Amino acid sequence: MRAILLIVVAGLTAGACSSSDPVASAVSTTTTTTAPTTTTDAVQTTTTVAPTTTTAPPPPTTTTSTTTTTTTEPPPELLGVELELVVEIDHPLFITAPTGDRRIFVVLREGTIEVIDPAGVLVDEPFLDITDRVRANGIEQGLLGLAFHPDYHDNGRFFVYYTDANDDSTLVEFAVSDDPAVADPESARELLFIDQPTERHNAGMLEFGPDGYLYVAIGDGGDGGHNGQKPETLFGAILRLDVDNPDGDSGAPYAIPADNPFVDGGGAPEVWAFGLRNPWRFAIDHETGLMYIGDVGQQEWEEIDVIALDTGGINLGWAFREGSHCFSSPECEEIDSVFPVVEYSHSEGCSVTGGYVYRGADIPELTGHYFYADWCQGWVRSFRYDGSEAVDLQDWPELDPGQVNTFGTDGFGELYLGTWSGEVWKLVPIRAES
Repeated sequence: MRAILLIVVAGLTAGACSSSDPVASAVSTTTTTTAPTTTTDAVQTTTTVAPTTTTAPPPPTTTTSTTTTTTTEPPPELLGVELELVVEIDHPLFITAPTGDRRIFVVLREGTIEVIDPAGVLVDEPFLDITDRVRANGIEQGLLGLAFHPDYHDNGRFFVYYTDANDDSTLVEFAVSDDPAVADPESARELLFIDQPTERHNAGMLEFGPDGYLYVAIGDGGDGGHNGQKPETLFGAILRLDVDNPDGDSGAPYAIPADNPFVDGGGAPEVWAFGLRNPWRFAIDHETGLMYIGDVGQQEWEEIDVIALDTGGINLGWAFREGSHCFSSPECEEIDSVFPVVEYSHSEGCSVTGGYVYRGADIPELTGHYFYADWCQGWVRSFRYDGSEAVDLQDWPELDPGQVNTFGTDGFGELYLGTWSGEVWKLVPIRAES
């Protein structure tokens, strides 16, 4: 089954973020907004091979190659963007695919990974079903994360993060079966177990960086903020693991990268960044080597942090700070921590859903723009990070999918959204007729 619902979004005019609620229901209205025209001049490449002269009895013979010209046509004018409904499915918590794979993998809260085939049809049999191992009782529990190994098409390895029957968190490696359409549930190998103090703030995002290491988001455990400034624990942190080299000395199923910031002490060796509350979704932009972290706030402020992958040991401030504001310590300005590049107050929303930097081919006009959402208000916004600050801040008031659980990308970098109400949407362009 496949349902299509079009929602025409605001134009690409850069402007300050607005605090207004979405103005139109995704189902009831269709509004077209004109975007600025982006024109790419045709590129001409002319290749000429120098004439070749051969000396022989007169007259001399001269051979000259043919000149060829290649022209790249710009795409038709971009009028706006819209959401296309891909599938309706219960509680999608993550959307991803191995690089170059035309399937889309959708992680469901209750414990399955479903597949949408290249024709846009939901496959009957799940890729993986571990509902017997997953507890999805609390709103922040369930099968929370999925990452395919960078060499998945050769080695069939992938990794999941979920809440188990005892409300604790587990990072597990699986392998695909002999049938590429389904995984082998018996191939499970536990890499990491975290004894959670509460059922809140589990985070769970997984992603491989361009360095080949697996990055894992762990929330502060809902302990009232005490763990955020304790790098000796795994809570309130982004972990960085070498899953390709088990530690033979300790028997651990992973190794600690030699340049992890606390490899020689001062914190848990797995910790790469700390000072986070509930980094529900982060994204690594492989083009720039930057990580964008959507950290869910507690009392008043939601934030997006941007940090470089080649700089470990960064303190993001929680719980001394919430966003750029003092929270549990009046001396928060004295700590050495990184401030968010974007924040918004609870007058505008209540729970940030971090997204992705757009790197797809369908909408080149949006290349480099980072998209994020608020789970409570349902709005979607974007900005571009110029290396020091957020610029081109943009509201998308007609892009109103509802409560966005997650963003995701397919195997070619196109952007998707998953909602609590049970839809997977794709961001697509609206162009003038060519």
